[in-house]
Parts: sequence; structure tokens; C-alpha cells
Amino acid sequence: MPLRTVQRTNWLMWFGVVAVLFTGSHHVGAQEPAPEFSTEAIEFFELNVRPLLVEHCYECHSADASELQAGLRLDSRAAMLDGGDSGSAMVPHQPEESLLIDAVRYQTFEMPPAGKLSDQEIAQLVRWMELGAPWPAEESDSDSSSQAEEIDWSNVRSGHWAWQPVERPSLPEVRDTEWAINSIDQFVLARLEAAELQPAPVTEPRILVRRIYLDLIGILPTPEQSQAFIDACSIDHPAAVSELVDELLASPLYGQRWARHWLDVARYSDGYGGFLDNQGYEQAWRYRDWVVDALNADLPYDQFLKLQIAGDLISPETDAVATGFFALGPTYVSDGGDPESTAQARGETLDDRLDTLGRGLMGITISCARCHDHKFDPIPQSDYYSLAGVFNNTSPQEFPLEPAEVVQQYQDHQHAIAQQEQKIRELEAIPAEQRTAEQQQQMESWKAELESLRQSAPAKFAYAHALTDSGSGDMHVALRGNLQNAGDVAPRRFLRLLDGEAPELFTEGSGRLALAEAVTSTANPLTARVFVNRVWMHHFAQPLVHSPSNFGTLGQAPTHPLLLDWLTAEFIESGWSIKTLHRRMMTSASYQMSSRFDQQAFDVDGGNELLWRMNPRRMDVEAWRDSLLAVTGELDSSSGGPSIDNIGASTRRTLYAKVSRNGDQFASDEFLRRFDFPLMRATVEERPTTVVPQQFLFLMNSPFIVDRARALVNRLANEPNDEARIRQAYQLLYGRIPTDDEVQIGLDFVSQPAESEGLPSWVQYAQVLLGSNEFMYVR
Repeated sequence: MPLRTVQRTNWLMWFGVVAVLFTGSHHVGAQEPAPEFSTEAIEFFELNVRPLLVEHCYECHSADASELQAGLRLDSRAAMLDGGDSGSAMVPHQPEESLLIDAVRYQTFEMPPAGKLSDQEIAQLVRWMELGAPWPAEESDSDSSSQAEEIDWSNVRSGHWAWQPVERPSLPEVRDTEWAINSIDQFVLARLEAAELQPAPVTEPRILVRRIYLDLIGILPTPEQSQAFIDACSIDHPAAVSELVDELLASPLYGQRWARHWLDVARYSDGYGGFLDNQGYEQAWRYRDWVVDALNADLPYDQFLKLQIAGDLISPETDAVATGFFALGPTYVSDGGDPESTAQARGETLDDRLDTLGRGLMGITISCARCHDHKFDPIPQSDYYSLAGVFNNTSPQEFPLEPAEVVQQYQDHQHAIAQQEQKIRELEAIPAEQRTAEQQQQMESWKAELESLRQSAPAKFAYAHALTDSGSGDMHVALRGNLQNAGDVAPRRFLRLLDGEAPELFTEGSGRLALAEAVTSTANPLTARVFVNRVWMHHFAQPLVHSPSNFGTLGQAPTHPLLLDWLTAEFIESGWSIKTLHRRMMTSASYQMSSRFDQQAFDVDGGNELLWRMNPRRMDVEAWRDSLLAVTGELDSSSGGPSIDNIGASTRRTLYAKVSRNGDQFASDEFLRRFDFPLMRATVEERPTTVVPQQFLFLMNSPFIVDRARALVNRLANEPNDEARIRQAYQLLYGRIPTDDEVQIGLDFVSQPAESEGLPSWVQYAQVLLGSNEFMYVR
């Protein structure tokens, strides 16, 4: 986010005018009892609002202020409602009536006076107010004193399900001994039977084959592939499922599909935009391709993570590129260059790394301990800076992927160019009228040599955006999150929550190698659980833990805790094999259930928490676009290489589109964002699914869709007649035979003459079929 220079000498001036701001000129809402807020709303406050208040307000407006200004405290919801000498600071649900919002918008007084908050920061405050100003129910009066010494570290892991060790539970007993195919089903069925519910029957093979293809490779099956599976199911259904799953897991298209899921976690982008960091990452695609290859090779998940944390220290020749997981995140830049702005930029960069490590890999909100001890989870502020110290000793670099002599040749040539440019600049500094004829001649000669050097310069060596060690020192705790306000030293080590009261110190280099070991240790119960939950989410359309990036006390409890631990134990014992995890889930009866609706089950469990049916869901934008190109015969499924700017004009898989952090740099951004592709500014927990008019207008009017309709018509042209074309279209798009009514409707439509300037009737018909819900949804 944009950073503003803040002069601490101006804070008293700012707060000295607070009493003037909070006057009767604004409507002030009546005091209200503290309401109940959702965990999502509280988490929004902790991640986005509390840090702003701590940084910009608490010095003079909290219980810790040396002198409370204007009688106003902003360190509790009740205090904000009570207000100060002149009234309330906010009106919940009404940001336009809240004096605090007026002030930060510079609509009345300009606060803070040394520099306006960024648009994003103001938007966060407005959103918080719209939500009713959520605030945790239990608050201490002080944010500065650490509670670390009050935590009983020997018993802390017994206080919450997610901190407890992973233990393989016994399989539950079930009444129906025929339904289960594997152990997953016994856990699911036990919960259903306890609620007096029955699982849905197995779905039709034509629907199941579509589900399996989309889940594993993100592309619809051809009619021939569907029929082969249907025929195999008629002979041996379990074997047919198992064989198809194995076949698709062995396909290079599997890595392309599942890499996209991981890239959401890694907040992968090609750079550009946000946080005063507008640089592009031209070689970002190398990290993307590394992820694809690692997944196709079934690299054990613990090794997969270790290389992304410290690949340059483990196997630099092949895996330094893996550290793009962190290196491709935003590197905040100061807009002022003064020490305070520079420190704040560094703090924001470190927070991005810790947030990605915490929420992305371990499902814990480490960032909530940046300015103060975590309010809900046992993460003291000192533990935050123990981990921040690891990344404080790293820096992104262009890591060469070619031999040293190739790199040296390029650098020597660039040095020669720089020297030649310097010589020319020195002569140009002499006024033209004072130059001698010899000097003028010399300059012309040097310019010719410079042009020759530029023309003969070798292409830049191949490189990757990677992380490298740059130091080995510990950080001080930043009081209130301000790196210029140093507290005690925080020795580099792992979280005490997961590693006990006295974790082993990280002493080698930055500490990343030791951090990688700690994150993937089997003694750490979070890493494997979080990943298993993410894989389940993508196969079943909802996770077992409905807060996939927050397993803390503000997160959701698992719907099937025993199943989650059984799967996690199996995952670890399988050698952290991701493909084995897929097989186990997809060969279960639970995965193969129909998605048909059951009113009785819905009345008992409307959210399908107990999994009485498969959850139907809309394809994500990648699977949808790729399947559009596949059914029209246009898809280019080749692997790897630089990203493409405009996927609307390309037939490559959507994975290979360029995406920017701001979501507005490339033509691809607009296309993807329309269908719920998230902004890659932070690790993505779970994509939303929206249904908005712009999507349907796109289906009706976009040249991309019209081009796909034309291509589909061309593909159907070899069929002998219109009826055969309609039947083949249904097989290609929906994997089924059309009804007689559907055939007749199609024949009636395509037999109509096109309007004088309109599309041919067959193209219009193809466009309707491609834009249908039946095509877009997975059942």
C-alpha cells in the first residue's frame, strides 16, 4: 500500500485538534450494546484495522498514552463510541456519519497532517465501519505489555484442536457395511448415520468422468474418453475409477491444473502495481513452471515446501527458482526516502512474507502479532519478530540460470558500455563552444564505439527471481509495529506455540534452512493438516475446515475432525505424496456421490456440512476457459515458457496468462477478474463465486465467445446434417445425448434465417450452448 512520510513531531499537533473535530456538527449514534460479530469480521479487524489504529492513534489515544489527548481513547470499541471531550468518534454501519472517516478522508481536518492515509487504508476503515465496527468482545486495556511470560507453554497445545498433535484415529463403526469403499467413507457415513441421514447414491458414469477430468486436469473429456470410461464402469466400476485417476495423474496436464491452485496460495503474479512497487517480474514464469514440474513429479510435499523456503541453500543449481514463492511477493518501496518511510516499507515487506508463511502454509494469522501480542492465539509479538528476523536477512535477486562464464561475459560487456557512456558524459559536460576540434572528434568516435558495443551486446543470461541470504542478525521487537522504536532482541527461532518454550535458535545464515525444517517437521501439526484441507476443498467444493487459512481460535472447527486427522496421518505416512492423497479421496464413495438434491437431508443439513451429497459448483475461470477451447478443438496445452499478455487472443491454457498484482496491467487481468480471479496481493484462502450481470453480458457480446462459437461450428461441420451436429455438440459440451425436445428446439433455431447484419443462426446457437449453466457447472 502507498506509504506516507509521518513526522512524529506532528502527532501532538494532530491529536490536539481532535477535540475540534468531534463536535455536535455531526450526527452521533446512540451508544449500543456490544453486538456479536462473526469470526470473519473479527479477523478483518485484526488484520486490517487494528494495525492502523495502533500505528497512527495509540500513542496519544489509548490506555498507554502518557497523556490522553482530548479525552479520547481509540483502543476499544466502547471507548470509540463514548468518544472524547466533544462526542462519539464513530457511528457503526454509517461511515458517512462518522467523524473518524471524515478526518482520514481530509474532508474536514487533514489527519494525519503529515500525510494522508492511502486509499486502501481508508477503504479498510470504511469497510470496517460498514460491518458495524467489529471488535473482539474481550479486550485488555493495554496493547503494549507482553503476555508471553503468562503463557504456560507446556500446556498451550492442549487448549485448541489445531495445536494438538496429529494422531491416527480408529475407524468408526457404521450400520451400513456395504456403502463404504475406503476408510474415508466410514468417517463420512458415521456422521450421516448419527444425524439419521443417508448418502446420495453414486452418480452416473457420464457425470463422474466429467468431474474427474475437471478436478485433475481442468479440461473436459472428449466424447470418446467419456464413452471409454462408461464402458469400463459397466464391467468394474471401482477399477474404472482407479485406472482413470491414475491415468490423469500421470498426464502433464495434471501439473498445469494443480499448479494454479498452489499459485493462489503463493499470491503469484507477474508483478506490476501496488505498494509503490510497480516493477514487473519478467521471469516470474520460471517459478510457475517449477511448480508445474514439481507437482507432475509428485515431489513430496515436505520437500516441495522446503525448496520454496530455502531452495537456494539446498540445491541452488536446480531449485533456487523455487524461492520465488517469497521473492515474487511485493517489495514495498518508500515514497519519501526518509528513515521512517524506509522503515515502514521494510516492515510491510516483512509482513507480506510472514503472512504468506503463516496463513498460506500453516493456517495461522502470524501477522496479527505484528504490533502487539496476538489477541486470540498464543503468538507473542516477540515470536513475530523472531520469524521476521529470518526474512530481514534475505533479499530478492536475479539468480543466474546459466554458467558463470556466460554471466561474466554479459556483465563485462555491460560494464564496457557503462564505461563508454561515462566517458561521453564527461566530454558532453564541457560546453560545446569550449570543446576543441580534437575533443569533438573524440566524442563522435566514442559514440560510434558505444553504438557498436550496444549492437554486439550478448542477450541477458537466463535468470530467476529468487531469495538469497544477506545477513545473519536478529531483529528487535518493533514496539507498536514501528521498526524505529526498538524493543528487546527477538532471537531467530520457530514459534513457541509449535516448538515449546525454548525452541532451538536459528544461527546459520538467515535461518531459512532451519525454518524450512521446522515448518515441515512432523511435530508441527499444522502444515500437513492445512494442505490436506486445501486438497479436500478442491475435490469436494468445500473444505473440512471452512477457514482454510485460519486454523486458530478465530477460525472454524473441522466438520469431520477425525477424518481430517486420519487423512493427515495417512498423508504423512505415505511420504507426503500428493498424488496418493488425490487417489485416496477420489476413489472413495464419498467423492463419487451424486449431487442430486434431497429435501429431507437439506432440512437437516442445509449447508451439506455432513456431506450427504457432492456439492455442485461452477467451474473456476481457468477450467471454464480451457474447456471452451478444448471443446472447440483449439486448445494449445503445451507446457511452460513466458507468460502471455492477452489470453483473449490466445489459445494457450489460462495458467500461462500474465497477471498483475493490481489486476489492471494486462488485457488478461480484465478477462480473469470478471470471473472471480482474485487479486494476488496476499495469499488467497478461497476464491469467491459471484453471479453478476457483467458475466452474462460477456457471454452475449464478447468477441472471445463469438470466436469460440464459430470454431465450434467449424468443428461440427463434418457431421452429415443439422441433427447430427446438434447431437455431437451435446456430447462435446455436456457429455450426454440431447432429448428429442432439445434436438427439435435446435433444429427450429438453426433453420431460421439470420438477420441481415447478425451472426449466422448456427453461430448464435453455438454461442447459447457454450454460455449455458450446464456447460459451466460441475455436478
